[in-house]
This record gives sequence, C-alpha cells and structure tokens, in this order.
Amino acid sequence: MDAVVVEVSDDGRVRLENETALSTPSLQERRAILYAAKNEIEELRELMETLQK
Repeated sequence: MDAVVVEVSDDGRVRLENETALSTPSLQERRAILYAAKNEIEELRELMETLQK
C-alpha cells in the first residue's frame, strides 16, 4: 500500500493523504513510516552531497 503522510500530531497520530481524520498507526504502519522516512533522508543527503560538489 502506498500512502503519503500529510500530518503528524504531537501524540503520534497521523493523517494520510485522502483521509480527513488523524488516526493512531499500528506497529507495522509506524515501522513502515520510519523506514520510508529513513530512506528519504538518505536520498536527500546524497542529493545535498551531489549539489555541494
């Protein structure tokens, strides 16, 4: 399932694209969000390194 997180509350609830309400992600969903975020951070670091050359 591809989903885009568009909002995160201070208590850890998330709102996904095309949803109107915040919801508490399951353990598996939290792990997927963190995994995707770590991958995006690494890609951005690589982009920054390339641009700084």
